Amino acid sequence: MKSKIERTHGSFVCPPAWWNRGWLFGLLLVGTTLFAYQPVWHAGFIWDDDAFLTKNPLIKAADGLYRFWCTTEAPDYFPMTSTTLWLEWRLWGENPLGYHLVNVLLHAASALVLWRVLVRLNVPGARLAAAIFALHPVNVESVAWITERKNTLTMFFFAWTLLWYLRFEDTGRRRWYWLGAGAFALALLSKTAVAALPVVLLAIAWWRRGRIERPDVWRSIPFFTIAGLLGLITVWFQYHRAIGSEIVRADSFWERLAAAGWAVWFYLYKALWPVNLLFVYPRWRIDGGKVLSYLPGLLLVIVFAACWLYRRGWGKSLLFGLGYFVLMLLPVLGFLDIYFMRFSLVADHWQYFAIIGPIALATAGLTTAWGYWGRRTRFLGPVLCGTLLVVLGTLTCQHSKVFNDSLTLWRTTAARNPSSGLAEYNLGCVLLPAGRPDEAMAHFQKALQIQPDFADAHNNLGNLLLQKGQAEEAISHFQKALELRPLFADARSNLGAALLQKEQTEAAIAQFQMALEIDPNDALTRYNLGSALLKSGRVDEAIAQFQSVLELRPEFAEACSKLGSALLQKGREDEAIAQFRQAVQLNPNLAKVQSDLGTVLLRKGRGDEAVAHYQAAIALQPANAFFLNNLAWVLATCPNAEVRNGPRAVELAQQAERLGGAGNPAILGTLAAAYAEAGRFPDALRTAQHALELATAQTNFAQVDILKANIVLYQAGSPFHDTSRTNAAPEPNRP
Repeated sequence: MKSKIERTHGSFVCPPAWWNRGWLFGLLLVGTTLFAYQPVWHAGFIWDDDAFLTKNPLIKAADGLYRFWCTTEAPDYFPMTSTTLWLEWRLWGENPLGYHLVNVLLHAASALVLWRVLVRLNVPGARLAAAIFALHPVNVESVAWITERKNTLTMFFFAWTLLWYLRFEDTGRRRWYWLGAGAFALALLSKTAVAALPVVLLAIAWWRRGRIERPDVWRSIPFFTIAGLLGLITVWFQYHRAIGSEIVRADSFWERLAAAGWAVWFYLYKALWPVNLLFVYPRWRIDGGKVLSYLPGLLLVIVFAACWLYRRGWGKSLLFGLGYFVLMLLPVLGFLDIYFMRFSLVADHWQYFAIIGPIALATAGLTTAWGYWGRRTRFLGPVLCGTLLVVLGTLTCQHSKVFNDSLTLWRTTAARNPSSGLAEYNLGCVLLPAGRPDEAMAHFQKALQIQPDFADAHNNLGNLLLQKGQAEEAISHFQKALELRPLFADARSNLGAALLQKEQTEAAIAQFQMALEIDPNDALTRYNLGSALLKSGRVDEAIAQFQSVLELRPEFAEACSKLGSALLQKGREDEAIAQFRQAVQLNPNLAKVQSDLGTVLLRKGRGDEAVAHYQAAIALQPANAFFLNNLAWVLATCPNAEVRNGPRAVELAQQAERLGGAGNPAILGTLAAAYAEAGRFPDALRTAQHALELATAQTNFAQVDILKANIVLYQAGSPFHDTSRTNAAPEPNRP
């Protein structure tokens, strides 16, 4: 049975008969919402989607659900949202389409449930309000951004909470009450932004009956308990995990109070006139010492006072709608720190739950007005309603395109908000992996011009400078980042890398160790610490670090290689071979590892295997004289006749000589051995004697001894075959 309000004011006066069919309206609403959000079907992942989803180790972990629900590893406690993404990762993987469609469908479903809620509250224009909510452009940020699954999932459970609670009030059946309480818990476990719902329930009691009675208060207590408990957990996560030691806002309480008044009017303005929407709005500078700063808040108080005075008439609807609006905005008005407030004090996705209030007020007013004018012009209401929805849907479709990819998002934001250091910084982050480091550097520098206290920009700019060999400048940026954020593990690790590049090994080790105190599970920092320890001769400590790295990241090929090198220094050749093999299996393109594996195998007398790895190294770096020299030496001197190949050894050694080995006694010594194996003893003797002169001049006594012994063999017409199994080629200087 339809309520009286729905029959007379559900959308506009005298709607066609087909419009009153709820299932048809539902299909139209879902289909229209999907069409309006059509651009997101082709959209990808954007800002925070990597940390939240694609590069989130908990999403990929088999025990991820347990860790989301029962540990403090995640930056925020949204286990219900994380559960949906964990499950979807097993369905869609890195295909963004599935996540986007689920977001859109959740949004459309929420709009349908809100329609039924407004009907039960006897709000005129319930269908129009639901359609406006579904198509409103301000909601695009919540729907088109995968990370804001937090919003769409929470709204879904929030809407069901309201509907089931109202059913309980209308029927008295307690099952609806407990279903509502359960849905509220799921909403809070998706995102605690709706923690104010118990107050909303009391406001609904006042709206329906004109007063709040004792049973209303008793019924709200379980909701207050759930909200308080999960709210405290969220605050703990926000201050200990998401924000940590960073200073989000340094303004006083009075400045925050003034800013809250500005924010309410800003959100109301965007709800009623949704144009010039931005992903990052300019950050307001509000002077708490000026009386005018408090004018928006004072005006808000006057509006509520007027509504209260006229609460028995026109003021009741405004008091209920605007009161709901401000109440649902309360968590994001700045009295609690949210990390994003470092960049902007307002955001479109922060009013996703609150916007229902202004929409319901506006549609109720329009429906009432159309009901009056409809007596004179029958089709005025439907035409205006259709026009409004088409305009909103078009704006939503256009705004959705901004969220197509990270480059589009940040370019659009930077163009519309030139004062956004965040947009410039993220443009740099997008351009860097695209192989455009110079452009990225320019954006990091611009971000710091706009926002000099941007620690992440200092860190990334320092990294680029370090890659360019400008270690001193890089160090200054890392140090600045650490001044701004002392517990910035990445910056401390990068400072260690810069110090290591400047041969300040012990200082680098200290920085890496401090970084690991902050983040013990940072495999890259642990790898760098191991490399520094290895360089300083602390081989056993280095081995322990590399083993820890591989426990954290078994697929880290470079760590396998470094561990192999450390084990080799300890004489543990078989273990080193195993690590080198694992490294080239994980990444066959590691040329040096291929060469090092060949060298160890040669020492073990496995020349045929060594040849294969030397050849792999040369295939990767054909102009590397070191690799050419190694293979030439094996082909010239291997005790196994099946491996030796004199002419090929000569060819390779001559290539090595042309690539810079003309003055290198080791490479010339290899060329002499190759000539001897090919039977060209005069050439071998001449080349070996020239190498001996160079080695003597360079006081390279090890080479001198080898060359003298080989010259005796060449004079006797005998090639040199290395049966010692202790050395590969006489090592030249690496190019």
